[in-house]
Amino acid sequence: MPLCCSARWPSWKVWCSTVRACTSAWHRRSLWGSSSLTCSSNQEIQTYAIALINALFLKAPEDRRQEMSSALAQKHLRTIILNHIIRGNRPIKTEMAHQLYVLQVLTFNLLEERMMTKMDPQDQAQRDIIFELRRIAFDAESDPNSSNVEKRKAMYTRDYKMLGFTNHVNPAVDFTQTPPGMLALDNMLYLAKLHQDTYIRVVLENSSREDKHECPFGRSSIELTRMLCEILQVGELPNEGCNEYHPMFFTHERAFEEFFYICIQLLNKTWKEMRATSEDFNKVMQVVREQITRTLSAKPNSLDQFKSKLRCLSYSEILRLRQSERMSQDDFQSPPIVELREKIQPEIMELIKQQRLNRLCEGTSFRKVSRRRQDKFWYCRLSLNHKVLHYGDLDENPQGEVAFESLQEKIPVANIKAVVTGKDCPHMREKSAMKQNKEVLELAFSVLHDPDEALNFIAPNKYEYCIWTDGLNALLGKEMGSELTKNDLDTLLSMEMKLRLLDLENIQIPEAPPPIPKEPSSYDFVYHYG
Repeated sequence: MPLCCSARWPSWKVWCSTVRACTSAWHRRSLWGSSSLTCSSNQEIQTYAIALINALFLKAPEDRRQEMSSALAQKHLRTIILNHIIRGNRPIKTEMAHQLYVLQVLTFNLLEERMMTKMDPQDQAQRDIIFELRRIAFDAESDPNSSNVEKRKAMYTRDYKMLGFTNHVNPAVDFTQTPPGMLALDNMLYLAKLHQDTYIRVVLENSSREDKHECPFGRSSIELTRMLCEILQVGELPNEGCNEYHPMFFTHERAFEEFFYICIQLLNKTWKEMRATSEDFNKVMQVVREQITRTLSAKPNSLDQFKSKLRCLSYSEILRLRQSERMSQDDFQSPPIVELREKIQPEIMELIKQQRLNRLCEGTSFRKVSRRRQDKFWYCRLSLNHKVLHYGDLDENPQGEVAFESLQEKIPVANIKAVVTGKDCPHMREKSAMKQNKEVLELAFSVLHDPDEALNFIAPNKYEYCIWTDGLNALLGKEMGSELTKNDLDTLLSMEMKLRLLDLENIQIPEAPPPIPKEPSSYDFVYHYG
């Protein structure tokens, strides 16, 4: 809007009157539900009102923005937007979504000052906040033997370690890095005072674990606050054309602190699911970040819904999603993955080939083609050395394998010319056979051998048809092209790729291989005992 670019910062009196005009107008019947105005004109007026507030925010001096925010809170602006726009009966248009996004960004930007404020380790008022965190967690105002300085310091050091601070002696030093600065301490104090049961449970639960498995609450809170600021882009100006607002942040006056309260519980839960140690801290934070961003992308309508969706996104579910996306991403077209796939595929095909030949060695019962009824059977087996096909008639369908001695006929594999299927089979060219149903035609195949003879098959089912045609083609050195082979190859190749890439979790695979190191100056490698 032109107003955003050209407006000067108005006087405080003008600002207050503008806010009053905007908020009071929304309450009037002329804007909400009046039959004289259409839905589109209603939302258009609302959009202009929010755009005006955003423009005033953008043009305001930094030292006046907190006052502006307080004035808007007194006018219940958030509640009005939530009830009449976000939860209204009309769909949110693109321009309205953009203005809500801008308002969300500008609201979170009010946290920037605290985020960039370092803690002064010598400031007693700030140190008192840390003392308060200790008191709430361990219900201890002070040591009875307060005159014993050394004992009191040792007790404080022990408690600060249990609270999970990096600096056990002077935890104020942990808040000197910006971001997140004092904002992390604000979040911790909010949790301790307004969600005291959760705070005490998280602290005591971790302090009772073994040292290497405890989730450090202090360090986690600081890193989590930094992460949330990055996710919400605290301190950055709104992007032109972006409309990615989150309805849940309009449902609470202290949305950022509540967001932290939910996420610190998630972090503690994920830590336990991963059975993490202090060495895994960064890995846990990466998983938590992914859990948060994936859930935010679903645009939950409330903080409770956000919390509920997080419960469904456990560490095991994140691993499953990662593997699924990794296998489908660009159809695995990155050069290292393609090379690995090409290397593995012949091994998998050889495995499938051996399985087919082993099944042929076990043998199968087939129906005989008859003009009357197909109630006679014959049996065929491949010799164990894969050089001869043994076959012979049977009186009835066998329940198990038939011994080679019972099969009087045989065909050397070296004499086989080709394997044909369907209508190309000699026994399917006959007039009587052509009248057979489509199912029989799809199960028919023949082995053509010298001298100009054929061994004709009708498989009992599609599976046996694929097994035998694949096996016979493999004996002849030809490609196994059945649907069963394609499915087996996809399944086994996918499983093998996942297993081989399992250790590469969270590791970026380079497009080019690393350089080969120079050859050593000498190959006289000798190990001396002694």
